[in-house]
Amino acid sequence: MWGRTRLLVGVLVVALLGTGPVSAVGHVGGPGSEDAARQEISCDYEALYDETIGSIVSVRTATRGGQGLGSGFVYDDEGRVVTNQHVVGNASTVEVQFNRGEWRTAEVVGTDAYSDLAVLDVSDLPDYATPLELANETPEQGQPVGALGSPLGLDATITDGIVSGTNRSLPAGGPQGPQFTIPNAVQTTAAINPGNSGGPLVNCDGQVVGVNTATLARSENTGFAVPASRVERVAPSLIANGSYAHSYLGISSTDVTPLVAEGNDLNVTRGVLVRQVVPGGPADGALEGDDGITEVDGVQVPRGGDVILAIGGRQIRSGEELSSYLTQTRPGETVTLTVLRDSERTQVRVELGERPPPGESP
Repeated sequence: MWGRTRLLVGVLVVALLGTGPVSAVGHVGGPGSEDAARQEISCDYEALYDETIGSIVSVRTATRGGQGLGSGFVYDDEGRVVTNQHVVGNASTVEVQFNRGEWRTAEVVGTDAYSDLAVLDVSDLPDYATPLELANETPEQGQPVGALGSPLGLDATITDGIVSGTNRSLPAGGPQGPQFTIPNAVQTTAAINPGNSGGPLVNCDGQVVGVNTATLARSENTGFAVPASRVERVAPSLIANGSYAHSYLGISSTDVTPLVAEGNDLNVTRGVLVRQVVPGGPADGALEGDDGITEVDGVQVPRGGDVILAIGGRQIRSGEELSSYLTQTRPGETVTLTVLRDSERTQVRVELGERPPPGESP
């Protein structure tokens, strides 16, 4: 289309229970059988491409180290484009190219490292570059999706796949910088290659379910996207303030495993054991960290420390669930935690702080 490389990788047909945002093409099994409720559904990737590709841009930055390349998509009618923070880096302006070849200079209006999101401001959008809608619901495993963008310098590309997982912890941060994780990431089998970063992962209705951000090294079918729910929360703040304030509890922790439970004589095998409490942080004086190490079957495990069992009335089974809950809060909110301390359950209240930038500590 318009002289650009166009890659369509087939039409993926999968079987899902119930109905979804794609068209049903038949039933499997006879009447009255369990398979009768299962519908064979398909995604029309050719139509999906035609309906969405006009909203996709290539993003290019120039730095001393060379040229950066990524993707993005039109977010609103005001000319804002969403992409990844790691695509734009510290640049204040970037260049974007639309599907029919038009170039524009864009201003970086806001970035957020912890969600790996950035918003650009592009003046004079082409008429065909319309905003993509964010999906309201969390995608389901097995749901067909398409990844759009400019991988490997190939403009106007779509690859197909399914949602293979949700609520994943995505390692983030550069190899020379501090490491952290992005919670609630969407895992997909759709190919995400260098240059795809910042482009949308869309469902069969063309709604954005995530922003493509990474793929696992040495894996051809394991990619990750920042969920649309995070875009919905972060992007308006980036537009209004240039940044986003993340909630901060101020602890380091480890999941309670059977070995950790045995080493601490716990009567639970779920929850989050507090390792350290940041001095002067929000949880200082409210939560207690561990007081050393013990061995269980030759394995060293932390000894002592509060075990967080719930927050805001929601059960917490892992650090991933704790991080996921905190993404739905804002600094200044007070949360109630149910903790196991000295074999007794108690409740503590903590006023959440603001997470410091990567590499900084309070």
